[in-house]
Amino acid sequence: MSRKPSPSSLMWLCGVSLLLASGGAVADPDAAAAPATRGKEQADPSARAGETTAAPTTLREVVVSAPPLAESGMLAGHEHGALDLMPKRSVTGDTATLLGELPGVALRGNGGVSSLPEIHGLADDRLRTQVDGVDAVSACANHMNPPLSYIDPTHVGSVRVFPGVTPVSVGGDSIGGTIQVESPAPRFAKAGESLFTGEAGTHYRSNGDALGAHLTATAAGESLSATYSGAVAKAGDYTAAKAFKPAALAASDRGWLNGDEVGSSRHKAENHALGLAARHENHLTELKIDAQEIPYQGFPNQRMDMTENDNLRGQLHYTGRYAWGVLEGRIHGEHTRHRMDFGPDKQFTYGTAATILAPGMPMNTDGKTLGAQLKADVLLSERDTLRVGAEALRYRLDDWWPPSPAVLPAGVTTGGMAPNTFLNINNGQRDRVGVFAEWEARWQPQWTSLLGVRGELVRMDTDPVHGYNNGAMYGDPAVATSIPGAFNAADRRRDDGNVDLTALARYTPTPDHTFEAGYARKTRSPNLYERYAWSTNTMAMEMVNLVGDGNYYLGNLDLKPEVAHTFSATADWHDGARGRWGLRVTPYVTHVEDYIDARRCPTAVCGASTAVTNSLTATSGFVYLQYVNQSARLYGMDVEGHAQLVDGGDYGRLTLKGSAGDVRGENRTTGDHLYDIMPLHGKLAVVHQRERWSNTVEEVLVAPKREVSQTRDELKTGGYGLLNLRSSYEWDRARLDVGLDNVLNQFYNPPLAGAYVGQGATMSGGAIPWGTPIPGPGRAVYAGLTVKF
Repeated sequence: MSRKPSPSSLMWLCGVSLLLASGGAVADPDAAAAPATRGKEQADPSARAGETTAAPTTLREVVVSAPPLAESGMLAGHEHGALDLMPKRSVTGDTATLLGELPGVALRGNGGVSSLPEIHGLADDRLRTQVDGVDAVSACANHMNPPLSYIDPTHVGSVRVFPGVTPVSVGGDSIGGTIQVESPAPRFAKAGESLFTGEAGTHYRSNGDALGAHLTATAAGESLSATYSGAVAKAGDYTAAKAFKPAALAASDRGWLNGDEVGSSRHKAENHALGLAARHENHLTELKIDAQEIPYQGFPNQRMDMTENDNLRGQLHYTGRYAWGVLEGRIHGEHTRHRMDFGPDKQFTYGTAATILAPGMPMNTDGKTLGAQLKADVLLSERDTLRVGAEALRYRLDDWWPPSPAVLPAGVTTGGMAPNTFLNINNGQRDRVGVFAEWEARWQPQWTSLLGVRGELVRMDTDPVHGYNNGAMYGDPAVATSIPGAFNAADRRRDDGNVDLTALARYTPTPDHTFEAGYARKTRSPNLYERYAWSTNTMAMEMVNLVGDGNYYLGNLDLKPEVAHTFSATADWHDGARGRWGLRVTPYVTHVEDYIDARRCPTAVCGASTAVTNSLTATSGFVYLQYVNQSARLYGMDVEGHAQLVDGGDYGRLTLKGSAGDVRGENRTTGDHLYDIMPLHGKLAVVHQRERWSNTVEEVLVAPKREVSQTRDELKTGGYGLLNLRSSYEWDRARLDVGLDNVLNQFYNPPLAGAYVGQGATMSGGAIPWGTPIPGPGRAVYAGLTVKF
């Protein structure tokens, strides 16, 4: 039987073809200059050799940074470019970890390549996350495939974060901020010449036997450029510093797990990208195609695992520079096919021969996105810049669960998960159209202001649903008083008219002082699962969990959009060149109207079973919850700084770097704490640099987490300190990174990792133990090697 080639197989073939076709090209990295379409661009080291008759001199790699017109002034955000990312991107498979050094950012635990960034206590869909300018939507009831999981770290050229007060031109349908991840800009050759360049690399991490490899190749002329990038990463279950549970069979029908082994933490992922670009004078057109295959990814904080995730994305992007400013347009599409079932650490078969055996619990999701953007930066005068734009995003989601068993035994007409296909989200629709206008004015060299307004219409709907069967467990959709019957009879269409506002002012009295303050009103409509997850069956509610706490969730048709009011200020002291020393302090406060939190599901909604009744007052264990609108407030402060202790000489350069952050979250309606809020935390590092050699000693400090959500029975965690060591050495065409994480093999529980449900009969409600937070990895040695050609 023949197998249809997968998207990733086709992308590998394209990459090999590109390498073969480019074999005779002239390698001239100096021809790599591309239009300034991104905040960071990378040039080849040999480009600085000069053009004399003397023997060529090879210099180290240099990264040139120049903010393009469309990203100047108040739109800088917090950015990490190629040099900042290099120590990490070659030794990890999780792109979200590249954001960990940016102020205000924390990471929520998830799968091995699917961590969720959190900004000032707000995460997931409360953030706008763009990969190469495109909004990706997670197509999963557990958000196992968040946007940043669709690009490998080795494909990333720069990351930018806009925390708190976000300009409307980069915001929309979010309340916590914006994350922008960009692949490297296309590279072109000098006039009359050709270019062939690229890099290959590999990495290994001892804890979990994590392996990865990547390849990037570019063939270009003066006006045309083609780039292929491919990467693979895999890892087994990682281990904690000590046993946190008894050593035993992972489940009754599974293999053995040691006491220190974190079940369901393995993964494998392949990412491929093909980019074609053409430029003419001040115009650049890019065509990008990205494909991903994840054959498996375990989730220790979810009751199911990913058993397949195929994603195919494409976009056509145009940037043109005119005398009046910049015009940018983009059309894009995405198709995600996602599958879940039990991985090797979770019980596979449920039931008995007498009650019908259920071999697994297949759950399928299909998501399709189609979008367009048009933006213009108009130079009204030397003082004034006007940014205007329009966006449209069409999203369709089907979430269905095939029956298990697929065929019932002879004479049997129904089962616990049969004979029908369970329709969780049936033709879910979420369409968004927005327009914005933003005015930036430089009144004086010391004063800059930014004012913006954004309007959006979000339209949502879904088709009728039904359960595995029409029995009492799921309800008969033909009966108006049943759960599916009432849902189907309700008016499910929702139209949200959302308005965002931003006002920012920046004052720079001297070259070594900068002060900034601003206000933003930002709005987010619920996602499809928050509004349309309909079933009150325990098994079905277990499968709708966006936060990894092991609880059971029900949607709410009556949810309103969240409206956040954020006030933020920043004081930035530094030397004139921003190199020798600097200190930046940012306090902020956010009040959220109609914050989408959870309440214990009342018996009038979830039924009067013993489990639901006990859940109303339980202070431990997994509980039944329903999404509701409430009032919330978040406030905190970010601090970061650096100082050069030694500058130059025989000993090289020695720099002290530090950062700290603290955020508090309160539910103003109930008086409870908000879920998954990072406690006080900080980093202190000493960085030594001498010629081609760099060394870092880093201490990560996290306070105990004591302010937890009682509604969700959230778990508390203890404080800890981790010692990490990193070192790198660069040759003309190669770079070696080595490190030792958690040097002292400290046992710890990351505060945002969630509840451990990584093994056992995970779909049997409270049959798995409650009260175990997921531990962090024990000591790990890693190494990464990158070679340029």
